[in-house]
Amino acid sequence: MTDPVPIASGAEAEIFTACYLRRDAIVKIRSPKRYRSAALDDELRSSRTKNEARLMKEARMAGVRTPVVYDVNLRDFSITMEEVKGAKVKEKLDNEPRSAADVCRKIGSTVADLHNSGICHGDLTTSNMIYTDDGRICLIDLSMGRTKATLEDVGVDIRLLERAFTSAHPNLPEAFSELMSSYLEKKKEPEKVLQKVEEIKNRGRYT
Repeated sequence: MTDPVPIASGAEAEIFTACYLRRDAIVKIRSPKRYRSAALDDELRSSRTKNEARLMKEARMAGVRTPVVYDVNLRDFSITMEEVKGAKVKEKLDNEPRSAADVCRKIGSTVADLHNSGICHGDLTTSNMIYTDDGRICLIDLSMGRTKATLEDVGVDIRLLERAFTSAHPNLPEAFSELMSSYLEKKKEPEKVLQKVEEIKNRGRYT
């Protein structure tokens, strides 16, 4: 693998581009947190690295587009994965608002597939999705996700996504409704999800 080139830094990890076996790749390295004990920090970074790689694999097996994992290195808490070609969905919606209906229906269908497979994302925002060059939705950054997702987990995913649209895309007032229409068409037991999302909203109003 070529020497990674840094492109982004977040609260939990640093992101690099690289070439892995002649393929364009992304390397995600979880940064140490000095405020935690070294042993606890290593344990958390290791478990979150393994969890994210496992979720990406399981989601792909369920038919959900995620980056292909090339390598997991628990010595430096890194994941080397496919560099997915396309644009962040947030940028796609900001720059091409006329495409919003089509993009949002694809998001809804993709998230329904994820939830139907028993996986929740944990941080569903349009910044954690790529609109690929071949017109698909690719989910990225599943580090907060989990398998065997409960109805509560699914409801929180949808509520987070709704809030993301409200804050990041206020100029597209119909976009989330389009997304939910597509989601509910495909989601198993959609009425239960709607009830749970409403329950989560009410908690926020009265707490």
